[in-house]
Amino acid sequence: MTTTDDTLRMSRDELRTLFLFEHLNDDQLDWLSREGYVIKVDEGRVFREGDEASCCYIMTSGSIRMCKLLQGEEVEINRTAQRGVYAGAFNAFFGADDRKAYTASMYVLEPSEFFVIDAATMATMMNTWFPMAVHLIEGFAQGMRRTNETMGQRERLLALGSLSAGLTHELNNPAAAAVRAAATLRQRVAGMRSKLAMLADGTLDTTKLHQLVAIQEDAVERVAKARELSPMELSDAEDSLTDWLEDHDVRNSWDVAPVLAAVGLDVPWMEEVLTAVGPEYLEGAIRWLMYTIDTESLMNEIDDSVTRISTLVGAAKQYSQIDRAPFQVVDLRELLKSTLVMMSSKLDGITVVKDFDPELPPIPAYAAELNQVWTNIIDNAVSAMSGSGTLTLRTKRDGAYAVVEIGDTGPGIPDEIRNRIFEPFFTTKPIGEGTGLGLDISWRIVVKKHHGDLRVDSKPGDTRFKIVLPIDPESEVAAQGDLL
Repeated sequence: MTTTDDTLRMSRDELRTLFLFEHLNDDQLDWLSREGYVIKVDEGRVFREGDEASCCYIMTSGSIRMCKLLQGEEVEINRTAQRGVYAGAFNAFFGADDRKAYTASMYVLEPSEFFVIDAATMATMMNTWFPMAVHLIEGFAQGMRRTNETMGQRERLLALGSLSAGLTHELNNPAAAAVRAAATLRQRVAGMRSKLAMLADGTLDTTKLHQLVAIQEDAVERVAKARELSPMELSDAEDSLTDWLEDHDVRNSWDVAPVLAAVGLDVPWMEEVLTAVGPEYLEGAIRWLMYTIDTESLMNEIDDSVTRISTLVGAAKQYSQIDRAPFQVVDLRELLKSTLVMMSSKLDGITVVKDFDPELPPIPAYAAELNQVWTNIIDNAVSAMSGSGTLTLRTKRDGAYAVVEIGDTGPGIPDEIRNRIFEPFFTTKPIGEGTGLGLDISWRIVVKKHHGDLRVDSKPGDTRFKIVLPIDPESEVAAQGDLL
């Protein structure tokens, strides 16, 4: 219960006993005595986080506790009985809209008394009595905000540049392979045309030609179904085929045998070719079949390369969320997979373990910004492991929340800096390699924008960042209202 009595005032001498006002002159104290008033609160909440900040409170007696919302629950951040402590709209003199809400909730723990100044009165007092101080503080705050924004943009650009370089490298490999395969394919097709003309010069009867075509189709099927032979198996198969080809006067058998052996063709299969075409056309038929096998293998290589390029482009679109709404229902597993693809060039030598809960439902989120969170944390993990270790990505459901865990086997975060890693501009990387804003940006994206939580547990060989996100943000907001 709160009691306000306009007749209850604090005298000049009483106000001077409060450390906030101890250096004010008599005229200023008299003004405060007239403009301020006293309230008494038996127990309960005085104001709550997020409401319009209308008053400044200076405790003259009693005890209070301050709380902030975290994951839909109030977390106590301070408890004190110190006379003169203050809370409420003490930044109202800035006048900015984003400072017109209470940043925490205040509760009294026992009957307490407060000297109260309205926010508008506080703003007038500060700007009248301390105009230079107000300008200095506001300038400092704006400067820090601009610095954070600029450095945050630089952090995003650095990450984008690094990922773009990695993506270019990843795209270049399959593109170059496709170009090489296409050039070789052109040569093989030309060779097939030549050999086909030799086989079809009129001396090979129709029955044998049909038999050869059937053998060609069988060779194509074998290419599609070919299993990878062990080095010993491949060597034995090549030796057997080389001996058979030499016995049947096929030139350059050492060049032909590896192509045939690689797709599982053996001596009995070669006997079928011999039966189909006869000794006269054997070498031409074998080379024609060899070109067939080569062209199939090359087309498979082109298909694999183009598929890889398509996968990379799809991952890049998923990562950047191009042509998609900023806030949408997303599958966290797909976001994590696309981030891994984008960062694949940085993961050389790193073992990646994916432990994704198949039952985790999609959640409404800012997908592109969550991808930035994964990128920042994974990049730090890879850096900590110095190119060798295990990166673990795990998703699970915990009640009304989705949990993403990113772990590494690096040396861990020292105890003396663990409480500072989310501070802006704090970094352990060498100068020029980090801005110190990656985790600060991640924290703001997760906690401020998604009303979730970002925490870390670390010991040597096992560091885990846990990102907790509400599955139903609207219900989360409603739950916060009920709690308050």
